[in-house]
Amino acid sequence: MRQEIYQRLQHREELLRFVRLHPIWYRTLARDPDAFAELEKQAKHFYGRTVPQRIGQFGEQLSMVNMLIQMARAMRD
Repeated sequence: MRQEIYQRLQHREELLRFVRLHPIWYRTLARDPDAFAELEKQAKHFYGRTVPQRIGQFGEQLSMVNMLIQMARAMRD
């Protein structure tokens, strides 16, 4: 693996953890350093940081808050 790619991974610990969990990326980046953008994309998907995943998480949190409000109203009545 090229030194500059490894340094970029070291500066972003989350990507380094992803590569350690998926060692195939060592080989991929060694053969094609331009695949770093694809690595970032895959890591975002893995860690749930894409826009659709964040919207889904926000929706789940909203429904949880709504349920808690309904429970509080039911206990008050």
